Amino acid sequence: MTQEQAKVPHPARWGVLYRSSGPLWDSAKERNLKMQRCASCQNWLMPPRPMCPNCQSMESEWVAVSGEGTICSWVTYAEAPHPAFDSPHTVVLVDLAEGPRVISNVVGIDADELEVGLPVRVVYEDADDVLTLFKFERSA
Repeated sequence: MTQEQAKVPHPARWGVLYRSSGPLWDSAKERNLKMQRCASCQNWLMPPRPMCPNCQSMESEWVAVSGEGTICSWVTYAEAPHPAFDSPHTVVLVDLAEGPRVISNVVGIDADELEVGLPVRVVYEDADDVLTLFKFERSA
């Protein structure tokens, strides 16, 4: 990371979304991925938020997930969307085994190797001393 990039805060740490998603990032730091679920209707809340869009309940719980899933879709950006990201930058949509769909990145898989249904599992990458990202690698 260059000195200039180090001055740019990572988007995961911005504003209201971070306050709502704090337990998600804390669980990634602990390498025990948790997703938010509505305590009333059991709807997964991804991205995390204060209120369930399904039943409008303000009650939620953070549930550990296996980190196993499959690729649903992906896109590769030729230019980085923010200085905190490298270019080219591939973003994947992963359907986790428990049900939530998450947006992340892959490691050890080239964009031309991605395919719908490809089995993946979570891995963790320390972006810095504070932020740990969850990404996905091919499952054996």
